[in-house]
Amino acid sequence: MLTHLSLPDVPDVARRTVSGALVLGVAALVAAVSLGHVLVGLGAAVGLAMGTLNFRMVGSSVSRAARRPDGRTRRPVAMNTVARMALITVLTLGLLVVSPQIGFGVLAGLAVFQVLLVVNVTRSILKTGRLAGGDVIDVDAQPVVDPRPEVE
Repeated sequence: MLTHLSLPDVPDVARRTVSGALVLGVAALVAAVSLGHVLVGLGAAVGLAMGTLNFRMVGSSVSRAARRPDGRTRRPVAMNTVARMALITVLTLGLLVVSPQIGFGVLAGLAVFQVLLVVNVTRSILKTGRLAGGDVIDVDAQPVVDPRPEVE
């Protein structure tokens, strides 16, 4: 997803996403406490923290793989990603078994983090109006219709 961004945009996306996750985590905790669902709020904050930690670890993993002298980057990044996703899944399922309120809060927090990341990436792409190849995004353009008849 981040391959469509020019390099200077990635730190901005990361900063906005992590800042937004922090604000949403505090807001979820405050809202849940005020509604009497402390464990759900705690779970949501933990899920947002797990999403943030995973996001940071992705950047670290990609950075380490890019510095490999043999130039092989795909396998190490894929293995690290699978390991992180497995750990997050096991932790979340374990929390669901131990305390469904915390577990569902964690699931919600992880989902909200992903939505926040996609929104920030989309915002950055639309703000710059450019894709990695230099193609300009024209959001007001009409769809191109092929004038040739369909062949059956």
